[in-house]
Amino acid sequence: MTTTTTKTGDPLDRGTLDTLLRKRLFYAPAFEIYGGVSGLYDYGPPGCSLQANIVDAWRRHFVLEEDMLEVDCAMLTPHDVLKTSGHVDKFADWMCKDPKTGEIFRADHIIEEILEARLKCDKEARGATVLEKEDADKKKRKKKLKDTQAIKLDDKVIQEYQDILAKIDNYSGEELGKLIVDHGITSPTTGNPLEPPVLFNLMFQTSIGPTTNHPGYLRPETAQGQFLIFNRLYEFNNLRTPFASASIGKSFRNEISPRSGLLRVREFLMAEIEHFVDPLDKKHPRFPEVADKVSLRFLPRAIQAEGKTTTVEKTIGEVVEEGMVDNETLGYFLARIHLFLKELGIDPEKVRFRQHMPNEMAHYAADCWDAELLTSYGWIECVGCADRSAYDLTVHSNKTGRQLVVRETLEPPKVWEEWDMDVDKKWLGPKFRKDAKKIEDAVARISQEDRERLAALQVAGGKVFVEVEGLGSVELEKVTIEKNEKSVNVREYTPNVIEPSFGIGRILYSLIEHIYWSRPGDEARGVLSFPPKIAPIKILIVPLSNHPCFAPIVTALSAKIRRAGISKRVDDSSASIGKRYARNDELGTPFGITVDFQSLEDGTITLRERDGMKQVRGTQDEVIEIVRGILGGHSTFDDALAKFGEFQGQELDE
Repeated sequence: MTTTTTKTGDPLDRGTLDTLLRKRLFYAPAFEIYGGVSGLYDYGPPGCSLQANIVDAWRRHFVLEEDMLEVDCAMLTPHDVLKTSGHVDKFADWMCKDPKTGEIFRADHIIEEILEARLKCDKEARGATVLEKEDADKKKRKKKLKDTQAIKLDDKVIQEYQDILAKIDNYSGEELGKLIVDHGITSPTTGNPLEPPVLFNLMFQTSIGPTTNHPGYLRPETAQGQFLIFNRLYEFNNLRTPFASASIGKSFRNEISPRSGLLRVREFLMAEIEHFVDPLDKKHPRFPEVADKVSLRFLPRAIQAEGKTTTVEKTIGEVVEEGMVDNETLGYFLARIHLFLKELGIDPEKVRFRQHMPNEMAHYAADCWDAELLTSYGWIECVGCADRSAYDLTVHSNKTGRQLVVRETLEPPKVWEEWDMDVDKKWLGPKFRKDAKKIEDAVARISQEDRERLAALQVAGGKVFVEVEGLGSVELEKVTIEKNEKSVNVREYTPNVIEPSFGIGRILYSLIEHIYWSRPGDEARGVLSFPPKIAPIKILIVPLSNHPCFAPIVTALSAKIRRAGISKRVDDSSASIGKRYARNDELGTPFGITVDFQSLEDGTITLRERDGMKQVRGTQDEVIEIVRGILGGHSTFDDALAKFGEFQGQELDE
């Protein structure tokens, strides 16, 4: 387990945080009263609202800001589509099994878990302090790991383990199997030896319709639907490129052994962008806006290959100029991803952009980077950003016979001269019969330089020969070689695709870890410091007591807040105001409104800010306007303090 800290620098107690999230119903195990199913979770009211706010921020940051074309494609996908895309054959992870119990483990994860546990045990043996606490299940699992996996390490072994962990994403199945054998890795629950890794396809298979004649799958990503609708989007965009489509929806992956809460689930929300760009011009018109202004922490493949995880911090302009990041459009989206995560409240110190190693990158990709966020589970991939070249559109076009291309009018037309070679077919066919096609193909492959040389040879009275596989050197007795002027009015090409892909659930959980903290001296009192516009509930209305005299003003105030489009919650329980605020600090509610006896007299109310617990007092309209300004990004609570002054006339039993 990775040691992480809260936003105040205190050790993160994941067990306490998880208890808070379940108690406040951010999420809960799905089908819980039936014993639950690993990797499946339900979101409660605050979790739903938080997810919706993240998606809304994503739409504003990308879809609206970049003029993207949003689509909602079908989740049920025919077999042929995913066979063509490569998912049927290649969308798989390596798993290994305990042959005695049948328990299944993902090979790279079990190696990672055990080597990290050994390093941790060694560190504890050397007198290191263990900062994080664990719940009962984790303690039991850790004890078993110690009992079955603990090995006394020397410095050479420690370095070897660190090298393996740095390159864990780059190993093949055979290499993972060798690591398991070489390092004595066994089942962490029983200590039994593990079988060699085998591939397991992660897609959920089904049948479309009442028979099995139309096999299909629940989609593992939202991308394929966007590729298949490309022609319609291209027409909708008035035949202009570059352009981007975007899609938000559920995807499904039959994870081998999900054990990391919301970070590894079998059903999850994805937000994906497919930016279609000219393969000969991958510049981005807005790249200058971020080139020198946005710095990122990069972990390039060259550093990983050395067994290191040291990051380098550079501007996006520098890494594109150096060639570390392949092109401007890819670099532009890396910068925009960084800015989006920062807007959500993700800690910039816990973000890095890791470049894919050769073995984990698709063969067709030009470049690929993951935005990884540091959590108590380690560095977690939350956003992938890849240049997928023209692979997807090309394979679907080849399979269906439907052209998925851009046609660009050239003004003026492109004009050039070219050497043509024309072999007399009336001579070629009768003389070579079934080998005639071989000769035609060989002629077609002759370069322009060689055609020019052969034309000069022919003019000088020489003979023209062509090398043909299986036939050797063949004389072309009747061939015409001449230079002709060519022109084209339309350039046709298959666009390349830059694809940023966001795991919304992973971002949601990582955000919670990054903004969670406790009041000094009151560690049991958790606070979730969501940025106001991301928070599930914006305002808590707290009447001084549950006396009936407060009901009319609370009802009227609630209606006003609703009409302003701001989410709110009323807590008129008998608990003290301080305790009621504390409960909603755990929900991340940024503002609290207290209705007291003075409110009955003059209509004024107090507005309390969550993190600093300072208050201002004003009319209902003034307070609502303060909140609207903060949510819209036009003002801050400090501006309200400067305008209205801090209100200190009320003891809230904080």
